[in-house]
Amino acid sequence: MAEQTENDAPARESLGSRMLATVERVGNALPDPTVLFIALLGIIWILSWLLSYVTFNVVDPRSGDPIVIINQLSGTSFTAFLMGMVTNFVTFGPVGTVLVAMLGIGVAEHSGFITTGIRALLNVTPQKLLTPMVILVGIVSHSAVDAGYVLVIPLGGVIFYAAGRHPLVGIAAAFAGVSGGFSANFVPAALDPLLQGLTQGGAQIVDPNIEVNTLNNYFFTTASSLLIVSLGWWITERVVEPRIKDTPIDGDAEDLPEIHELKDAERRGLRWALFVMVAGLAVLLLTLIPGDSPWRDVNGNLASFTAPIMRSIVALIFLLFLIPGVVFGYVAGTFKGAKDIIEGMTKAMHGMAYYLVIMFFIAQFVYAFGASNLGTLLALQGAEALKVFENYPSILIVGIVLLTGFINLFVGSASGKWGLLAPIFVPMLMYLGVSPDLTQAAYRVGDSSTNIITPLMPYFPLVVVYCQRYVKNTGIGTLAAMMLPYSVWFLVTWTIFLLAYYALGIPLGLGSSYTYP
Repeated sequence: MAEQTENDAPARESLGSRMLATVERVGNALPDPTVLFIALLGIIWILSWLLSYVTFNVVDPRSGDPIVIINQLSGTSFTAFLMGMVTNFVTFGPVGTVLVAMLGIGVAEHSGFITTGIRALLNVTPQKLLTPMVILVGIVSHSAVDAGYVLVIPLGGVIFYAAGRHPLVGIAAAFAGVSGGFSANFVPAALDPLLQGLTQGGAQIVDPNIEVNTLNNYFFTTASSLLIVSLGWWITERVVEPRIKDTPIDGDAEDLPEIHELKDAERRGLRWALFVMVAGLAVLLLTLIPGDSPWRDVNGNLASFTAPIMRSIVALIFLLFLIPGVVFGYVAGTFKGAKDIIEGMTKAMHGMAYYLVIMFFIAQFVYAFGASNLGTLLALQGAEALKVFENYPSILIVGIVLLTGFINLFVGSASGKWGLLAPIFVPMLMYLGVSPDLTQAAYRVGDSSTNIITPLMPYFPLVVVYCQRYVKNTGIGTLAAMMLPYSVWFLVTWTIFLLAYYALGIPLGLGSSYTYP
């Protein structure tokens, strides 16, 4: 029986590799997300021209008038597009918010504050809690955007190897936290304003005055963190580790990494930085308490859209990382002067170059999609087709999760994917009474759950390289097979968790709702 199992294993692996290779070929045939949005903009123009001659019997519920498609290639519309091109870009929600947040995060990362904090946390963790801590650190690392991929995942392998456990298990656990738990976090991160801006842009196709709170999913993502840590812990030690613990480690002994103890200067810097961070949060909390707090709106509310605290979330994220980062830099000696602070911000902006390029074209696409009335028409027609499920919003939620997870296999960019889907699904579900907040939460679940099995995710090949440091013949199929249990369990359990969350009526986040209007 043992012999049969051993013989069958290669066949199963071979089939899995072939399936993954097919996904990779199909995905590689797709253009870069930026090119995709350029092409979609052209399609919007052509469709608006053709359909402008068609009469539709679809009534816009906002005005009571029939939907009329506006030809975006007409002289009036095209000149309006050119005149508004700059405004479309600079006023596009995600652009400014993400850049401001990244300025502060860039300083914290450049000073070494983030990396040192992660190393310190993992160094003091008891071995019994090693797995959940690695997953938790992976989740929290999203505050520094992609820092988890280049720091936490390789560290996961190093720490497990040093603890006498298989390093690939540590890499798998870290990868599950960083990428599988991408939409779960205790700490507000740059992803929040990015998704919020795209969600709001889609929602404004239906309601131009609607506002979506940056932390509209915060309670859900916080609760999801507990789910992902617990579930990832169980999968790692009960499913993944028994399967790969006997895999021979054949990496060059000289090249195997080691954990370095924190230097005294790093320890001092970390203590002072954390003290400043905690003190700052305490001061903020104290200023929120008084009934006449300047953070409250005119009615004394803290969670309303007009409350200064809500309008300051991005700025607070900026300061939350900037000030401790500066303190760490000076105390630890990584910063010598103001020039180093500016360099950290500059490096962060360098890393956002591609983001700015794709956001420019997404902004133009969203404008044309809305101005042509194609977005409204598609949303209304889609809503009409889905009316059979109007009384079953749970089915709609599951549909968004599954569709997002499938598209994620081919489009790796989170901003590109939601930039494409938000203008369609957010207004469509709004017409069916589902709020943008709930639609966004469903997107988060589907996006995160399949990140760890798609070879087209930009960091997937990098994780393969991390594995090859220990096991030389590790390939894309090997990593995907290792992460598949996480993906399946996350997708199923997290979806059920969202449905239960919805059924119980627990708030998704600040200023959020489940229904529209």
